[in-house]
Order: sequence, then structure tokens, then C-alpha cells
Amino acid sequence: MEVLSKPKLWSLSYLNVCIANFLMACSFNLLMPAIPLYITEQMGVAQSKTGIVLASYAIALLIVRPFSGYMVDIFPRKKVLLLAFTCYVLIFFGYFFATTVLLFILVRFIHGITWGLSTVSSSTLAIDVVPSERRAEGIGYYGTFMNVAMAIAPFVALHIYNHYSFQILLWGAVGMGMLGIVAVSLIKAPVRPKVEREKLSLDRFFLFKGWPIFLNQLLPCFAWGTIGPFVAQYAKQVNISNAGIFFIFWAGGIIASRVFSGKLVDRGKIHIVNVSAMVIVALSFFAFATVHNIYAFCASGLFIGIGFGMMAPALQTLYINLAPNNQRGTANSTYLLGFDLGLALGMLIGGYITGIKTFEFLFLICSALCVVSIFVYWFWARIVFEKKRLR
Repeated sequence: MEVLSKPKLWSLSYLNVCIANFLMACSFNLLMPAIPLYITEQMGVAQSKTGIVLASYAIALLIVRPFSGYMVDIFPRKKVLLLAFTCYVLIFFGYFFATTVLLFILVRFIHGITWGLSTVSSSTLAIDVVPSERRAEGIGYYGTFMNVAMAIAPFVALHIYNHYSFQILLWGAVGMGMLGIVAVSLIKAPVRPKVEREKLSLDRFFLFKGWPIFLNQLLPCFAWGTIGPFVAQYAKQVNISNAGIFFIFWAGGIIASRVFSGKLVDRGKIHIVNVSAMVIVALSFFAFATVHNIYAFCASGLFIGIGFGMMAPALQTLYINLAPNNQRGTANSTYLLGFDLGLALGMLIGGYITGIKTFEFLFLICSALCVVSIFVYWFWARIVFEKKRLR
């Protein structure tokens, strides 16, 4: 009996997309844990107001994401990525001149616009160079590069910030961004048939069929939004000397989950993967909020990483499987919009909560929201997906 081999996943173009994604995410996440420390310690911003500064880039993302999806569906995706990525790197220089809170918010907002367009075009280009038979697996590995960057970069950032300066962090981010631009230039994007510019409609900016999935996604993404900005401050409060250890275990969890979760999704187990991930994240945030020692701190990071590592490619695959091929960018931007809105709410509301309550209280809320997401997914989002899926 003839055995059919799987199509090759790790082409040179796919590898370059992943490397560019990693470097872009590294450069961005070098600043994530350092900014709340920098603005409170060096600029004198009150804790209750840190959410406004932290979320300014996420608010920009909410504005630009829908238009990003439309742009990458109409224009050549590699050219859009090169332009957006170059602008994204140049914006880093703005932080050197952001000497007031208002200027800092403005630079962060503009950075969010370029980040939003870069990530939509990059993720859509990644799907273009992945064989359709291995799409969820490819999305999973692609996302792993970003997630690992989101874990490693904060660890490095806190060391540099504590031992050197915020300005050194900025130069590191610029260097990584420039290497990322080189990686993008080496991608051989597949030739796409010429796309006629359709009459603009709301469905070109948001995948309305995915609305229940979008609302469900906001709940765990709120919890995700509290990790980068507040873990370092929480660690100081509970006497953990180096918060960066959390992000290392977080990265380990993400990597471990991607070994199996993408393959399970490709085998039709997408709902089991999503529900299991939400349960894991809910329990992990509960432990993170209630048990205060280095072992619980690291274990929580590990299992939060496993949960989100399973959930992200599975949720993204839901959107992709609801959309026709000519709306692939729209599907991606809708997924990322839900991610960004959840992050923005986590930062904004999280900053306010930690200013009047405790970090423990915030993480208990995160746990509760993830529990609610399980029921929303199973009794609404899952049912709508099964009725409207295209593949």
C-alpha cells in the first residue's frame, strides 16, 4: 500500500518568515516589562495610571487591525510587510525623545500602528507559504517563534534595565529589528493572482461569521494582557528576586504545547484543544494568585504558557476555516484584533485594579474570566463554528 508523505513544511521562505517574526517580537517585547518600571520609577507615573500608557499601543492596534487585513488581501503581502516593518523599526528612535508622559504615549501609539500592520502581513504571509495540509501545525510553529520571543525578551530586558539602562534596551531593539528586515527581504512569496478591488464593505475589515469566537477570545486574552506589564511588579511584591524566571518557564510551556497541539488541531481535535487550554489557564492563574513561593511562581508560568500555547493556533485556525481564501487577511486581522482588544483591556483595567486593589485580586479575576470562557466557547462559539465552517 502506497504511503502518502506529508508536504514539506520547513521551506526556506517559511523559515525566514518565522525568523523575521521572532526578531520583530523580540524587539517589541524587550520594552514590555521595562516600560511600567521606567514610567513609574523614572517618569513618576502613578501605578493606577500605568494602564493608559501601557495600552496606548494596543488602542492603536484596534484602529489599524481591520484595515491591515484589507491591505494584505489587496496588495502584495511581502511589500506591505517590508514597508510596515521598516517604519516599525524607525519608530524606536522616538523613545529617545519621549521625555514627557504625553510624548511617550504618542510614540507608543504610533508604534502600535506599525506593529499592527507588520504582524497581520507577517502572519498572513506565513499561511501563504505553509502547505494547506499542515496549516495548523505551521501556524503553531510560527506562533511559537513569537511566543518564545515574548518569553525570552522580557527576561533579557529586565536584566539590561536593572544593570544598564532603558536606552541600551532601545538600541538592542533597533538591532533586532534591522536583522528582521533582512530576513523579510529573503522571503520568496508565492505569486498570487491579481485581485480585483472589491467594493468596500464591513465584511472586508472584520470576519462577522467569527463574532462569537471573537467575544469568547476576549476573556482569556484579558488575562494574557496582564502578564507582560504586571508580572515584574508582582514578583517584587512577593519577594521573587528575578521575575524573568517566570518568562523562561512561560516560554518552555509554549514550546512544549506546540509539539502536539497543532497536530491535534489538524486531526480534527480543535474543540478539545481549546477547552483543555482554557481549563489549564484558569487553574494556573488561580495558583499564581494564591500560592506565593518560587516553585508556584515557576509552575504557574509553565502551565500558563502551555495553555496559551495550545489556545492561540487553535483559535486562529477557527477564523481561517470560516473564511474564503480571498479573506484570509481579514480572518487573521480579526483574530489579532480580538487578541489586541483583550490585551488592551487587560492593561487598562489591570493598571486601574492594581492601583486600588492588589495584584492577587487581578490574577483571580483573570482566572474567573478563563472559567467563563470555557462555557462561552462550548455552548456558543463552538456551535456557531460548526454551522458556518468552510473547511
